[in-house]
Amino acid sequence: MPSPVFSHVPETPHPKNPLDPARASVRKELFGGTGSVRVWDLGAATPPFTAVLYCELDPGGRVGEHVQQSDHEVVIVVVGEAVLYVDGRARGCVPGDAVSLPLGSKLAIENASPNASVRYLIVKASAT
Repeated sequence: MPSPVFSHVPETPHPKNPLDPARASVRKELFGGTGSVRVWDLGAATPPFTAVLYCELDPGGRVGEHVQQSDHEVVIVVVGEAVLYVDGRARGCVPGDAVSLPLGSKLAIENASPNASVRYLIVKASAT
């Protein structure tokens, strides 16, 4: 029997899993790094935000150093442990840690575990 509290809400089809592995793009050796990164674009591009990406980096993998050229970014570790290098300075990160990257910053990401993936969100915001 339906709950009377929600009786006014029309039934809708169950939404698709936004993190379905089939929806991810796979990027190998990103920015000269090692291993693969699976990237899900969560489609939350509402100004000033330009993208929200959910990423999974292979065990022992690394995203090579690159410059934030068009957007400010915040990287939030969700699962696992990573070392984020911002402008060459290492910062160990665990779930819940957030690192801000203003325009022009250099970023590299290293999975600190040789046995488990690290998962993180990247939130991009317009620099203008």
